[in-house]
Amino acid sequence: MKIILFSRKGITPRPEDIEQIFGAIERYGFDYAINREFAENIKELTSRTISTEFVYDGEVGEQPADSVMVCYGGDGTLLEGVHRLGGTEIPVVGINGGHLGFLALAPREHISGVFEAIAANKLHLERRDMLCVEGVLEGENAKYYALNELSVQRLGATMISIEAAIDSNIVSTYNGDGVIISTPTGSTAYSLSAGGPIVAPSCNSFLLTPLAPHNLTMRPIVMPDTSVVTLRIDTRKNDAAISIDNRTFRVAKNTILTIKKAKRHIRLAVPHNISFFDSLRNKMMWGVDIR
Repeated sequence: MKIILFSRKGITPRPEDIEQIFGAIERYGFDYAINREFAENIKELTSRTISTEFVYDGEVGEQPADSVMVCYGGDGTLLEGVHRLGGTEIPVVGINGGHLGFLALAPREHISGVFEAIAANKLHLERRDMLCVEGVLEGENAKYYALNELSVQRLGATMISIEAAIDSNIVSTYNGDGVIISTPTGSTAYSLSAGGPIVAPSCNSFLLTPLAPHNLTMRPIVMPDTSVVTLRIDTRKNDAAISIDNRTFRVAKNTILTIKKAKRHIRLAVPHNISFFDSLRNKMMWGVDIR
């Protein structure tokens, strides 16, 4: 069995967490690979040096069928780790070294338990669907994938106009700061901050959430995930910003984007004893008397 370790530059793991991770790898006899940024970070924080034969750059490439990716950080780290998989259906485990996390669910206090579950083949996996985004980005026809969301946002002080169509049916032209197209997984991310609904990850749906719309009657829309969404962007003066999970691009006036359900998906490991609603209640502090 092989462990694909991933963490981002700027994440500062505790030395004791690093020792727990590599102690478990050695204890269970796992093969492993680690991204260069994480390896360099480990060398700076501890006396441990990673041999170059275990280090990878960019996407992880082809791996054994029983591989598992373990991401150390927060939800942003896990999102980047997912994109490093390049569509490979390797299960992903997130160790939460950050704060509020709906994807990186395993607390770092229980790192040993994560690797014990991997060794015993007892990971509880959930399928999480992704978006496929197609259009001309930075002058080239491109295809990108998003686990959380695609957002279109204004640059500068002038609002932008975005004509949205679902299955070729015009929904509206959104004048304001922009729009978000989100998966159920991403409903607790940017869309939630913009007033969108919380959607259970098992729902077969997408969300369209306006950002600070000029028309106050504009409200989020939930649609089937069989829908094809088209966005036509009118930027007036400035370019617009397109964010696809943790990647950002500038786009010009009259850019057209097509968004649909991707053929690829991920398998996210979640703790056996923590449901989506447990996470909501705990992380949102629902029912907690803060008086």
